[in-house]
Amino acid sequence: MRSLQLDSNEFRKEYISTLANKIHNGFEIVENNEKLPFAVLSKKGVKVNHSINFILFCVTLGLWSLPWIYISHVSSKEKKILIAIDEDGKIFQEKCCN
Repeated sequence: MRSLQLDSNEFRKEYISTLANKIHNGFEIVENNEKLPFAVLSKKGVKVNHSINFILFCVTLGLWSLPWIYISHVSSKEKKILIAIDEDGKIFQEKCCN
């Protein structure tokens, strides 16, 4: 019984350190539940400067179009992830649907 409680504390410390790393990387906590424990984190998308991208598009004779499309559609979206401890005590991360 005591070893199970020690393992629980170790999993909780690992969970907290994972949350701290994500917050350090720019994520913000949207929802947090200490009983289960799980947290939903969100990160704002990158603002795209289309005028600079258009200039790069013209200078590279259209080759910059692929990175521009990627930046516009993928990187500019808000990212949400779920971090939780499962039944086995392991930490998992999962993308949330927007």
